[in-house]
Amino acid sequence: MLKRITSSQNKDIKRLLQLQEKSRNRRKDGQFVIEGQRETELALKGNYSPLQFYFVPELIDFHMVMEYSKQNTETPAELIEINKDVYDKIAYRSSTEGIIGVFRSREHKLEYLEFHTPTPLLLIAEAPEKPGNIGAILRTADAAAVDAVIIANPKTDLYNPNIIRSSVGCIFTNQIATGSTSEIVDFLRSQEINIYSAALQASLPYHEIDYKKASAIVMGTEATGLSDEWLENSTQNIIIPMQGEIDSMNVSVAAGIIIFEAKRQRGFKL
Repeated sequence: MLKRITSSQNKDIKRLLQLQEKSRNRRKDGQFVIEGQRETELALKGNYSPLQFYFVPELIDFHMVMEYSKQNTETPAELIEINKDVYDKIAYRSSTEGIIGVFRSREHKLEYLEFHTPTPLLLIAEAPEKPGNIGAILRTADAAAVDAVIIANPKTDLYNPNIIRSSVGCIFTNQIATGSTSEIVDFLRSQEINIYSAALQASLPYHEIDYKKASAIVMGTEATGLSDEWLENSTQNIIIPMQGEIDSMNVSVAAGIIIFEAKRQRGFKL
């Protein structure tokens, strides 16, 4: 039965806002919020299971929402019609086609990663703090079609709405895992994956490295770089030579430069 909500004080709306705003609630409930048609379709394509859809019938076709509700689930997601006033209170953006979904979250363990090639290319980011940077890294990874993204020592949960928004849904198009630096180093060694750490010390220019074998490109933060554990376990440290006055650049930009050099070596036509 279709439910209708006309007040932002409704308990379901308050719970939705809690999921949007509080990582603790997302972890406790194992659920997260997606806003927008494009992001919803990418999540469904990535086999995420929907639980609820809040929608404004004047902004999105009801039959389309019905189709969304049946995907990746044995029991169709609950459909909740809301008015424009309620939508304006819970939506971050005005251009998201009148749909907000609650989805079941996943665990992102290293052992869940699946590689379909003996020479996977991985992008690893250690302790990224800003959701915008994480989102940009995920967009870079999607553009290059890397085999997986791994977040070491994460500072925020992956289902933070700002990560979903800044990644424009690429959180759902990438294979992602999280873990401590020690766990990830052990995992890479067990998989015989070369570790190329972006660092100033004992480095070679990034374009002099052969990335055609199984490779992990490891990026640190602009402020602190990588921890010593990465530098001690690196196959080779790498650097992007720069001609200006500064010695660092945005992590997603740097990752893109190195990742696309690896893709070029692997036969990707730039």
